[in-house]
Amino acid sequence: MQAQLNNIKIAVIEDDVPICTMYELKLRNSGFSVKTAHNGKTGFALCEAFKPDLILLDQRMPEMNGNEMLIQMRETEWGANIRVIILTNISKDEAPQSLRVLNIDRYIVKAHYTPAQIIDVVKDVLALPA
Repeated sequence: MQAQLNNIKIAVIEDDVPICTMYELKLRNSGFSVKTAHNGKTGFALCEAFKPDLILLDQRMPEMNGNEMLIQMRETEWGANIRVIILTNISKDEAPQSLRVLNIDRYIVKAHYTPAQIIDVVKDVLALPA
């Protein structure tokens, strides 16, 4: 199973470096291929080159926020159907309205989930065994 997961590419776009590193390590230790970026602008470029199967996307970031990145990505051929989990500390009530039409798979408030639970959600979204 571990070798099979190495073929699954995940991008973590998160401006809080310690949090980003924590998710990166947790995902790598779970067997995924992972790349990271710390703002929406570099995250967009990373995703264009890396073509991830799934993106963990924060909302509040410098240079380009997660919502802006997602809007731009959904307008491209390569980014139209990438799976996306919004991973933020913004409550769903405060989230931009546009997220409702941008084809996201899950909306997760970081403070309500442990890293292990995030891995479970990732596996669920990708239809992998827990």
